Amino acid sequence: MKTDLEIKQDVLEQIEWQNKLDKTQIGVIVNDGIVTLTGLVFSYAIKLEVIDAVKKVAGVKAIAEEIKVGYISTLNKTDTEIANTAIKMIEWNASVPNNKVIVEVENGFITLSGTLEHAFQRDAAKRTVEYLTGVKGVTNNITLQQIIEPKDVQEKINRAFVRSAVIDALNITVEVTNNTVKLTGKVHSISEKEEAQKVAFNAPGVYEVQNEIEIVH
Repeated sequence: MKTDLEIKQDVLEQIEWQNKLDKTQIGVIVNDGIVTLTGLVFSYAIKLEVIDAVKKVAGVKAIAEEIKVGYISTLNKTDTEIANTAIKMIEWNASVPNNKVIVEVENGFITLSGTLEHAFQRDAAKRTVEYLTGVKGVTNNITLQQIIEPKDVQEKINRAFVRSAVIDALNITVEVTNNTVKLTGKVHSISEKEEAQKVAFNAPGVYEVQNEIEIVH
């Protein structure tokens, strides 16, 4: 089992390796496997990359994210400019149906709302705007109204787990009640836990995923 000090060192090295950042830019505190991140970065995209790097470190149970985004003056955009760009990018994304997503921007923070049929469409809309210049954060309030009735959902999810190169299917149990999927079991990283949830959400007819998978060292 890793100590908190070992996890901290691995986190700092992973951030430096994956993001080519000077690890002194990011503050890392680890307490019982829970990682708190602090510091200042110059784009929301970098912030997301740092968080993604930490999720890949074995032994990290949870992340408390307190990283601030501060754009340099030449990269600042007005809320109107951000909104216009976000709308165009969503319209150009073939995975997102036209005229279904509402974009609101306040002080550089984007809120997405509307109703879509599938989880992958909702995720695609969020990913489309996360890396736009001037964006400080994204809240995804898009709801799902799937028209496909879930049949054999448990079997479909289990088969998807088996196909995955990231997920250890033998260590995860899938339970399905109506349109809700409950995941239990044990994995070794936040990335694996989140990948399991993502796979379950992509199954037809799934509205909610209760992810109770434990992370073990």
